[in-house]
Amino acid sequence: MNFTFIQRINMKVKVGIDIGSTTVKVVVLDENDKSLYESYERHFAKVREKAVEQLKAASEFLKGNEIKVSITGSAGLGGAKAADIPFVQEVYATARAVNKYIPQADAVIELGGEDAKILFLTNASGGINPQFGAGSFMLITDHISCFAPNPLVGPNEEELGCRFPDMSAVYDKDLQDTIRKTAKACDIPLKEGIYVQLTGPSFESPAEIKMLRTLGADAVGMSTVVEAIAANHMGMKICGISCVANLAAGMTDNPLTHEEVQEAANKAAPLFCRLVTESITAF
Repeated sequence: MNFTFIQRINMKVKVGIDIGSTTVKVVVLDENDKSLYESYERHFAKVREKAVEQLKAASEFLKGNEIKVSITGSAGLGGAKAADIPFVQEVYATARAVNKYIPQADAVIELGGEDAKILFLTNASGGINPQFGAGSFMLITDHISCFAPNPLVGPNEEELGCRFPDMSAVYDKDLQDTIRKTAKACDIPLKEGIYVQLTGPSFESPAEIKMLRTLGADAVGMSTVVEAIAANHMGMKICGISCVANLAAGMTDNPLTHEEVQEAANKAAPLFCRLVTESITAF
């Protein structure tokens, strides 16, 4: 057993129960979201028994306090209905938690007891397509990886995936359709295109941008493709949205600066967050 205790009384507490395919997790938070109790245990298919056991262990933090309970997890819906407790979809719960506690995160790999589900990639990029402007959102439909280091070079981990994974449909079609529908429902303009990763950290030269445009790229950046390759190797469903923070070198007469990229990204952030959050909720 793995229990952590901090004594508290007379307060409003929140109880989160995560019932997964192999484990049950329970956390009790005070009104300042500080952890009072945490437990993480394998349930060996005895889900209800293990959940009750953990709640009994946390009972000293619940007695005499005002309690709000929510359940999440791939195996939590049945228990939530049986106990008439609010259920929160696990991907949405993860997105909310990451947004609050790790707001600088670009992506989340959610590894469950039996599988990994979805990798949602986001980035800030330079626009190569002349129809894109600073602040545009681009649904990534494919990528060009020949300029980035391939993360699969070296000995292959067979338990993760095969030596030569297929790359013909890296970005999941169903997830793309969901993002399109979400953008339309939220009245958020959404471009589509091909993303290319270069190594950085320097910005691209005008000649490089001209070459990339000839190759068919619509946006360029310094991340995302290697993550997509690794996740595809593991059989994950992948989707991605790029925020075009600036027009790439040579597209305008202005020199590129990181401050310009950051400023444009900050302006687009509220709408970008809404599109990502609403899309995740719809998955």
